[in-house]
Amino acid sequence: MEQTPIKNIDTPALLLDIDKLENNIKSIITFAKDNHLNYRPHIKTHKSINLAKMQIDLGAIGITVATVGEAEVMAHGGIKDILIAYPIATKMKLERIEKIMDLAKITIAVDSIAQINLLQNYFESKQKVMNVWIKINSGLNRCGVEPDEVKALGETIKEAKNLTLNGIFTHAGHSYAASTDAEIEAIAKKEAEVVLKSAEICESIDLPIKHKSIGSTPTYKRAGQVNGITEIRPGNAVFFDMIQVGLNVASIETCALTVLSAVGSKHKDRLVIDAGSKTLNLDKGAHGNESVKGHGYIIEHPELTIDRLSEEHGIITTTQENDIKITDKITIIPNHACTVVNLFDEYLICKEDQVIDKWPVDARGRVK
Repeated sequence: MEQTPIKNIDTPALLLDIDKLENNIKSIITFAKDNHLNYRPHIKTHKSINLAKMQIDLGAIGITVATVGEAEVMAHGGIKDILIAYPIATKMKLERIEKIMDLAKITIAVDSIAQINLLQNYFESKQKVMNVWIKINSGLNRCGVEPDEVKALGETIKEAKNLTLNGIFTHAGHSYAASTDAEIEAIAKKEAEVVLKSAEICESIDLPIKHKSIGSTPTYKRAGQVNGITEIRPGNAVFFDMIQVGLNVASIETCALTVLSAVGSKHKDRLVIDAGSKTLNLDKGAHGNESVKGHGYIIEHPELTIDRLSEEHGIITTTQENDIKITDKITIIPNHACTVVNLFDEYLICKEDQVIDKWPVDARGRVK
């Protein structure tokens, strides 16, 4: 496409700074190489085939997805190694997974004997073998088993002729609720410990574990340094956002994703912009973290706060004199990049003050 000045773009728009994006990916790759780790980014953050390929070109070994729909989009987009980090069991979803197994190496998360038996029965009937990784609970208390439950799962998989286990993984998502650096450090330590302990249990019953994988943007640079961990899966670190800034994981300057919005109305006590909840989302802090202020950070006017959102309106309450006019544009760093991306059809790829390309949000809305 022809280059277009950002100031001439219609709003609201999702802007992606290509230089910051590349720097963020290279930072992760450098960390991975320095610590002899594989990098398998979670693409639920960006949902983009172009971006996934960029990550792989720069050194990622494959990707992580949250849903079968995301896996389908990425497999058809040419991605060859995909971990589905959710315990899939229903026949409808397994039928969909089977259809993309010729396109990519697919791995499914498991966290119960009942699920393992369902997978074995399905893939035995299809005369195919499925790769599985055991998901461990490291404190988030979502999916995942405790380390003392791993042996029973491992023994069940060992008897399942159509399943192959070669990975143990966890996601310390509760690190997003941490209030201190020491708390993040403790969560990261446990994240690595439960994976390594679980892998030892499997290996004690002759189940070698090649992949010992941790995730979570706030913790990966800590847990990834623990001897024995082989892989990292950060998702948000490709962009960063105000939650990460609030956790001191990122800075304003490293945030690659922003939303461009325009002032539509000005009154003595408020400004109204065209970015509401259908643009910025209402997420003010994953897993309970309230370190962020308002509904995004306004780069040009950090003294102002987006106090409330309706569907198409963002309201900035202010009694201070300012020179902002109707039609002026502002650039907003979202609180939570992942949920904002899923509200847009496309990224506007930017370099300095120009839009240089458009990338589709390929897996937008693929929640099932």
